Formats: sequence, structure tokens, C-alpha cells
Amino acid sequence: MAKQDRAIRTRQAILMAAAETFEKHGYQAATITEILKIAGVTKGALYFHFPSKEELALGVIEAQDPPPPTPDQPLKLQELVDMGMLFSHRLHTSLLTRAGVRLSMDQQAQGLDRTGPFLRWQQTTHDLLAQAKQNGELLPHVNPTETADLYVAAFTGIQAVSQTLTNYRDLEQRYITLQRHILPSIATPSLLTALDLSPERTTHLARLIPAY
Repeated sequence: MAKQDRAIRTRQAILMAAAETFEKHGYQAATITEILKIAGVTKGALYFHFPSKEELALGVIEAQDPPPPTPDQPLKLQELVDMGMLFSHRLHTSLLTRAGVRLSMDQQAQGLDRTGPFLRWQQTTHDLLAQAKQNGELLPHVNPTETADLYVAAFTGIQAVSQTLTNYRDLEQRYITLQRHILPSIATPSLLTALDLSPERTTHLARLIPAY
């Protein structure tokens, strides 16, 4: 058991060192040598957990996946809002999450499959929108597939702007503003006042859902 715990700690130390290096330098410029130095582990230990630099980067990228499920809500649109709120908070507070985003949007990451996070975000968003449609929460014209694609593209865009201008400090507010513009065009009008878009909800969710 102690050996297993040590292996878990070693793997986490490697991931955090890789996150620090990838966020600072990007995929191409990051080196295994620097990651080893920061992690304080041997090359053998690193390659035991991650056989290549690509596998290591993919391990970090997984941190950009949608956060763990938030509590079930009567309105699936509230669950959709909550998911983005929680992820916005994680981007501001979690090095691993920021590094995952940096890698997934790194245009210079030749040979690295960066499609996974976008596809998983689209699928998760689609599933929530499809449930919302079944529940009568969406206007008749709304197509969950098209809307999910728009959500992911728009959320990616505000992440990039927020990172450039404020290092994610204003991302939570930008996300709330995005929802205030999108929701009236997709949600049944009578539901709009029932959706909680307050900054206080972000704080509540962050306390409720453990760090990941």
C-alpha cells in the first residue's frame, strides 16, 4: 500500500512539474530535462508513468476536461451554467487546468492530438442541452448539436481573451456575460429569471465540488 501511495505521489509530482513547464514554454519548447528538475524524480520514474513527452502532455490536457458533475438541478440549463462557472474558477486557481488549456490551444504543438478536450466539452454540453430540450427548457428552434458547438467555440474565445488581458482574473465575469447574451436566444423566456448567474454561485460551487 505504501508503495502504491508513493507511485501516486510521484505521478502527481511529474504532472504538476509538466504543467508548470508546458504553461511557461508551450509544448515544443518544453523539455523533459526541465520537467525532471522541477519534479525531482529520475528519468526512469518519469518514463514509467509517461512513456513519452506526448503522453505526458496528454496527461496534462486531461485537466481541461469538463469538471466533475455538479449537483443535479431541476433545470438542466442551470447545470450547463454551473459547469462553465466551475471550470472558469478552476482556470483561475489551478495550474494543472491552465496548462491543459494552454496545450489544447497551442498551435505549435505539432504531432500532439489536441482534439480530445474540445470533443468532450461538445459532447457534455450537447447532452445537457438535449436533456434541456426534452424538459421544455429550450425554444423550439434550438438545435442542441449546433448550440453545443457554438458554446464551446465562444467559451474557448473568452478564455483566450481573458488569459491575454488579465491572466484569467476576469474569466468568471466574462463567462457570466456570455451566458447573459446566449441564454435569451435559446431558453424559454419564463425560465430566464430562475437561472442563477450570480458570482456568488461560483463561490458556492467551488466549495461544493472538490478540486480536481
